Amino acid sequence: MIKQGSTPKLIDLFCGCGGMSLGAARAGFNVVSGVDKDSRALKAHSLNFPNAKHLNFDIGQTSGSELLEKSGVARGALDVLAGGPPCQGFSTMGKRDVDDARNSLIFDFFRLVKEIKPKAFVLENVPGILHEKYAAILEAALEIVRKEYNVLKPEPIRACDVGAPTLRKRVFIVGCLKSLGELSANFWTPYDKPDVTPVVRHALAGLPFDINPDWKSCAGGIRTVKVGRKGFFFDSATSRIPVGVGHEASIRTYQETYSVTGCWGTKHSEDLEGRYATLAAGKSDSKTKSTRLDPNGYCPTLRAGTGPDRGSFQAVRPIHYLRPRVITPREAARLQGFPDWFQFDETKWHSFRQIGNSVSPLVSEYVMQRVIGALKNVDRSSSSAT
Repeated sequence: MIKQGSTPKLIDLFCGCGGMSLGAARAGFNVVSGVDKDSRALKAHSLNFPNAKHLNFDIGQTSGSELLEKSGVARGALDVLAGGPPCQGFSTMGKRDVDDARNSLIFDFFRLVKEIKPKAFVLENVPGILHEKYAAILEAALEIVRKEYNVLKPEPIRACDVGAPTLRKRVFIVGCLKSLGELSANFWTPYDKPDVTPVVRHALAGLPFDINPDWKSCAGGIRTVKVGRKGFFFDSATSRIPVGVGHEASIRTYQETYSVTGCWGTKHSEDLEGRYATLAAGKSDSKTKSTRLDPNGYCPTLRAGTGPDRGSFQAVRPIHYLRPRVITPREAARLQGFPDWFQFDETKWHSFRQIGNSVSPLVSEYVMQRVIGALKNVDRSSSSAT
């Protein structure tokens, strides 16, 4: 249960730049620590969550006791352990290899749940995890916690169904300690979107269309934006800043001058620009495989590419719907549901990786609102029973 008047505590494993953390903070959680093996992603997380602990841990080599101690959380005081173990082993965009070593991280996630015993856990992953070839892996991982946790059936959620203008789909698995009672059978339904999800041309409103390919430095990627549209998505893109969240100087600059970072250009050959210029909306270039965004549709799933340990291959990036160029990191962030004041890496390549690897903050907020509501309901039920 959540003590009356207290802010529930959450640890974000595999936190990346902080998509899951931002949604949790907006839902009412105190993100006490972010944990990631990727030091650059952790640096971005630290910019946006300055009050959290930042732990550069290998989850496979970490114990529950160490995680609690380094996070500054007493045993029994953690409300939620959340995380999205690297999904490449399960992803349909990769080789979808049953024997991929990264698949074992899902076992480490549930091992830490068992060791720490948070009131609830939230696991996020790609839809491929539900493929029949992984059924034995998923069931074996869940078996680690089934004795002590009531576990809901995995729930696939499309980002565009909860407010973000992308078709990105992720699976969420939520569990709650059996000692706290059952989770509601209506936990996931119905969807209660605050308003209509904007299509691409509306979602990108206010960001510059014309991007100079020579804008390559951090300073060169700073541009002025003005968002005049109203609604949940645009409020989320421009404001709704939780207390203690955000890079103070960047937020102040954004609020005073409407300046955003990440409007980096990409140099294309004349031939490539020509092909991109004639490409119809929703169609892919035959050579680069980049898809032109449909102005009246939603963005396809943004990809992260590979890290240095796997060749540092650049992800395929969508083509802007009005200009013959791939989108900028700031445009990718807007389409993924990140606010304009949110900060990423100081390089274009790592920024795209961080965005492509992230949970949409709007999806996370939707999930975390339900989790915090369930924990509060448990609190009320326990109080009335006594």
